[in-house]
Amino acid sequence: MSGLRRVMVANRGEIAVRIIRACHVAGVEAVAVYSDADEHSKWVRMADEAVHIGRSAAQKSYLDPDALLKAARATEVDAVHPGYGFLAESGAFAKAIEEAGLVFIGPRPSVLEQMGDKAAARSAAASAGVPVVPGTDPIADPEDVGKMAAEIGFPLLLKAAAGGGGRGIRPVHDLDELLDALPAAQAEARSAFGDPSIYLERAVAHARHVEVQVLADDHGNVVHLFERDCSVQRRRQKLIEEAPAPDLQDSTRQAITSAAVRLAEHVGYRGAGTVEFLVDGDGNFYFIEMNARVQVEHPITEAITGVDVVAEQLRIAGGAELSMSQDSIELKGAAVELRINAEDPERGFAPTPGEITELRLPGGPGIRVDTGISQGDRISPFYDSLIAKLICWGADREEAYARARQALAEFHVEGVSSTAGLHRELTSAEDLMAGPVHTMWLEQHLGGR
Repeated sequence: MSGLRRVMVANRGEIAVRIIRACHVAGVEAVAVYSDADEHSKWVRMADEAVHIGRSAAQKSYLDPDALLKAARATEVDAVHPGYGFLAESGAFAKAIEEAGLVFIGPRPSVLEQMGDKAAARSAAASAGVPVVPGTDPIADPEDVGKMAAEIGFPLLLKAAAGGGGRGIRPVHDLDELLDALPAAQAEARSAFGDPSIYLERAVAHARHVEVQVLADDHGNVVHLFERDCSVQRRRQKLIEEAPAPDLQDSTRQAITSAAVRLAEHVGYRGAGTVEFLVDGDGNFYFIEMNARVQVEHPITEAITGVDVVAEQLRIAGGAELSMSQDSIELKGAAVELRINAEDPERGFAPTPGEITELRLPGGPGIRVDTGISQGDRISPFYDSLIAKLICWGADREEAYARARQALAEFHVEGVSSTAGLHRELTSAEDLMAGPVHTMWLEQHLGGR
């Protein structure tokens, strides 16, 4: 049992559905919120109560902390689960929730602020003895940027200190390009994140993106749930994730998971979080950021460990200890997650909002589908275009991908274009099946698409 009585889910889509299900399994009432566009949504129908919070635009609803706080008070919940995205990593929102006498299902506000500042997070990682990519503190004087770049070496990445989720990053290859890009990068950071701070980081060539899932309670217990490989990306947005990371040496796995736990302990982390790393061809790994929330790809970790990540979030928020120790967590088999979006890969992945006129979902052994969409629902132009996540488990990587190909053969959607066809192509690609691939592999595979 979680120790909680009633939880408001301050989010939408498949993650709202996921959290509501976990609440009901734990015997906890779930309150949904919705905008004008989501009035007839799946999660609204599932919840014990639902509250309208504003207009369709996210800034007028899911990103409006005052509207969410008002809904929480009106429905007399004792906790708020932020899901991912929107205000999930906002220290100010978490603080407002706590000041209202409610439980924020996530890290403490101070930890959110520390991990949300990428430069501060780098500093914390270095203090915890976790390897970091060579880089700088936020740039205070643009006149110093040339000297900083020379000390690190090109190619470099210009990164927004307050960025995340692959946003706010610009690659530069020489000093002239860096000087040209800096003002635009600062303006972009100010517009996207409300903070113009920029820092430099060395670009790691042909790197893999490997992340470690951690859980931590308020009783001093911190565990890892092994790692995921998220290297199949387009413009730093993940399309396919695997667990565990293919062909990762046992020594590297032990070192990288230990580093993630060490960082979580160092910052006094609470809840579910993901520590992200770059791994080079020699097996060296470098911290890049910590996502202080539940991740989109958490189901593949659940598939290989049998641990319900969201249920553990509820337990932790209710004051209980983790339900497992590190020694009790076993890695079993392999899993892959495919994100099916309402986008057209032949038109530069342009979103294709509209009504889902037909939706057939796959099934069978090892197949899980997480979705916030039902037939007849609409993909809104106001939010992320995710239709469904296909999570496919197998006794090994080969079987997981074989089941993924079968799941894609059964998956059918009409009314909008989707990336399902691209996933059918990718899950049969010889390079990916030979594995592992680096973070630029998909861009090279797609060519001009």
